[in-house]
Amino acid sequence: MKLVKYLFKRFIPIFFGALGFFSLVLVLVDLLMNLWKYIQNEAPALQVAYLMALYVPKTLWYAVPLGILFAVSYTLSDLYANNELTALFASGVSLLRFTMPLLIFSVLMSFALFFFEDKVVVPTFAKKTQLQNTLLQESKSLNNDSVVVLSNSGFLVYKAQVYDDSQKRLYDLYLVFRNPDKSLQAVIHSDIALWNSKEKRWNLQNAMQYTYRDNTLFLEDVQDDFLALLTEPPETFRNNSVSVEEVNTQDAKIYIEHLKRVGLPYNEELSVYYKKFAFPCIVFIVVFLSIGLSGKSRKNVLLISLSLSVCSAVLFYVMQMMTMLLAKFGYISPFMGAWFPVFFFIIISIVLLRYART
Repeated sequence: MKLVKYLFKRFIPIFFGALGFFSLVLVLVDLLMNLWKYIQNEAPALQVAYLMALYVPKTLWYAVPLGILFAVSYTLSDLYANNELTALFASGVSLLRFTMPLLIFSVLMSFALFFFEDKVVVPTFAKKTQLQNTLLQESKSLNNDSVVVLSNSGFLVYKAQVYDDSQKRLYDLYLVFRNPDKSLQAVIHSDIALWNSKEKRWNLQNAMQYTYRDNTLFLEDVQDDFLALLTEPPETFRNNSVSVEEVNTQDAKIYIEHLKRVGLPYNEELSVYYKKFAFPCIVFIVVFLSIGLSGKSRKNVLLISLSLSVCSAVLFYVMQMMTMLLAKFGYISPFMGAWFPVFFFIIISIVLLRYART
């Protein structure tokens, strides 16, 4: 127990110091990147300060893995440099046994980081984005053009020239109905489709129906059975691509199910969804990794620890970026796109720990 207290007495101050430092760097980088825009739009200083405060949870979320990697690496390297671990090993305590409290702490931090991101980071970052768009006078229109939407599991296709969100209207709309074998059944064209909020369906104006039979299209009256299927909500046609990274896991899951339902590509979104679960594991990985990397040098402990921390973090993020791109274009599964870097670094950490000085 005394060893555990001593270990955390050395580790905790360094961890919080590194966490504050890396978080501050990220806040300043964001501020400097947008400073000229704030000045140009005469944004009030208090509003900008509030904006930066809303960004702090996001920076802490990014800084936790880097901070804990640096803290563990520096603490253990410093203990090596002062021959304290040598005395510990001579007394029969192994490196893994001595650092086990840090590994348990990292597992708990991984769970905490997941819930922190889902419950705190997402809503505060959404407020930050909304306020920043207001201060910089950057608004996004929900109107859309050249809209194509698959509905009813692909048996109904909406193709509209323009969607007007303010009036909930679709202009120059073509509706393609398909048989169970996905062959053409009928086509309906309407100059304007207006959303009926009471009946929860689209009302067509100047509609014409073409039914496909015997390799021929027949002009007929619009059938009520087809009209009853026009229940796709207006939100589907908006120019409102959701960033899965900026919503919580529940909303992300709903959005991905919507993409599947309307037949749109969802590999990228699904891999980002899996990343929400994979990223917190990096806390455990970096602790595991830093234990294996510790003791590589007795000189310049601060510089070596910082360099190893930055290089390891960059390598992990670059690898994850590459696997996420591969998942986006379908070369690997979305699950592997998010989790492969985690598995890879766990293996590397085990190898480093196997050959670490004990």
